[in-house]
Amino acid sequence: MAILFFSDILQKVGIDPAKVKLIRHALTDKRFKECFDKHMVYEYTCHQKAGFGKGYDYWAVFISGAGTLAKFYGIYQVGPSASDLPNMVPPGLPACEAKEYRGENALFSLKPVDALKEYEGKLTIDWGKSTRMWHQRGITGKPVISIQPDERKVFSGFEDLVLSYDELKEIVYNPEVYEAWKVALSSVYAIYLIVDRESGKQYVGSAYGSGGLWDRWSCYIETHHGNNKRMRALLCDYPDRYHNFQFSILQILPKTLTADEVIAIESRYKKKLLSIQFGMNDN
Repeated sequence: MAILFFSDILQKVGIDPAKVKLIRHALTDKRFKECFDKHMVYEYTCHQKAGFGKGYDYWAVFISGAGTLAKFYGIYQVGPSASDLPNMVPPGLPACEAKEYRGENALFSLKPVDALKEYEGKLTIDWGKSTRMWHQRGITGKPVISIQPDERKVFSGFEDLVLSYDELKEIVYNPEVYEAWKVALSSVYAIYLIVDRESGKQYVGSAYGSGGLWDRWSCYIETHHGNNKRMRALLCDYPDRYHNFQFSILQILPKTLTADEVIAIESRYKKKLLSIQFGMNDN
């Protein structure tokens, strides 16, 4: 039996639940997922039907989790709205969402509210069975399932490090939380391995820039392919395949090595693993 509801938390910080609209964005929705991957949840949320904000002063936004769970993303005070004309499209917005700007709906001005900032990305509620009702009233009982502790994540060590693309993305996009990871990965050069878990094909790469392994892996999160020829070709055929990429470290190297020395070690691993003949390395 639940003893704490999201409406209780709203009241504790002085926000009337009756003035709050709860919004649950589903990652199964293609348009939202593309915006989510582009870190444009806010921009996506601002774009609604003209009468969507009527009767509410605040919108509390959640992101779908497993089953009926939803994680708190943020709460916003609702301001004025304007017609969603094509020239109002935010820069970088995915095409699937941008094409919806036809002057038929509205673009709302939303101001972030800091009262619940400490719970962003940490508080999980049970939305209930009616997940199709993606927006509901703040007074609707939403049991709080968990609140993650606000602690810096401990670095797991180089030897046992095996990460999926989505796990690495979480680390790269939250450096203030994963500070220990950023410090560790930035402090070394490395030979790393990327495996496509769908096909088993391997890619051997090296990191030897000033930002070490952190900067090199961050490039994969931004581009999905790290500017590698065979990976780009794979993603042209299967655009979402990068979610199946697994990252690990073959060898840690000191930053005293030259680029040529690192590349020579990388070449040895390519020969050992046959990643040019049977993998994703093209040279």
